[in-house]
Amino acid sequence: MREIESRDVVEMRDETFANVLDEINARQSQTRLSVALAVLFGIAGFLVGTKLGGAAPVLGIGAFVPGMLIGKWFDSYRRVSVLYYDLEKDAEAAYGRLVGAFETLTGCAGRWHVAAGGKIEDLTAWKRNAGASMLVDKKPTTLTSSLPKVLRSNVTPPSIHVGRQVLFFMPDLVLVKDGNRYGAVGYADLQTQFAPSNFIETGKVPSDAEIVSYTWAHPNKNGGPDKRFKDNPQIPVCRYEALRFSSPSGLNELVEFSKTNVSQPFCQALSALAQLHRSSDRQFITLNAHTRE
Repeated sequence: MREIESRDVVEMRDETFANVLDEINARQSQTRLSVALAVLFGIAGFLVGTKLGGAAPVLGIGAFVPGMLIGKWFDSYRRVSVLYYDLEKDAEAAYGRLVGAFETLTGCAGRWHVAAGGKIEDLTAWKRNAGASMLVDKKPTTLTSSLPKVLRSNVTPPSIHVGRQVLFFMPDLVLVKDGNRYGAVGYADLQTQFAPSNFIETGKVPSDAEIVSYTWAHPNKNGGPDKRFKDNPQIPVCRYEALRFSSPSGLNELVEFSKTNVSQPFCQALSALAQLHRSSDRQFITLNAHTRE
């Protein structure tokens, strides 16, 4: 199978938002004071306890916790940027449609991130995989409305977990999180594709999935059961929907949903945001980005 994977997040860079992106990454590269102060306070407490005799472990642990809490408080200012959006009516309406369409996606009983896929060309593999034409490596994924910890904002964006990365759909761009590093893809550069996909479901069938047919765990070429296999139950074939996100800068992610006709409204809302950016040169958004001092 071939991996379906994005390039390094650092390569995903929209120059329109370069200053904000540089600030976010610079602040994330700073040492976490929560860790540094917890260690320092813990060592200090241990040394004091040693001098007092016998209380070193207790004082060390006791000092570790307040050091961590004080460090977290400092980090909440040092490592956090603030993005404030003042959306004009057209932009607010377009972003509202995106949020509404995203809620339709979250309502699907089955939601997966597809990490890899490949064609089955060997007869033995075909027979052992219920007659599937392709194998895919997919896992349940999370769709939620949330901000990355690095940001404070008056907007809580839709977000999709795609393996080790998370896509945050802000009003003006897609912020891509990979560990402690961030990239950005402008809506004008974001490409989407969606299509129905038949999937041989060997696990639990989602409650809202459409079963279009059945196959056998080990089929013959004519579609019937291979009687050489004693354990050869029928397996449902479900109609799912695949949605791909890509960009010239290297974004390449595939998600799948248990219902069809759910991706189009979301893609249309993304296209509407991209069109607003192109036609109005971002004048419909007033963006104030600053760090908490």
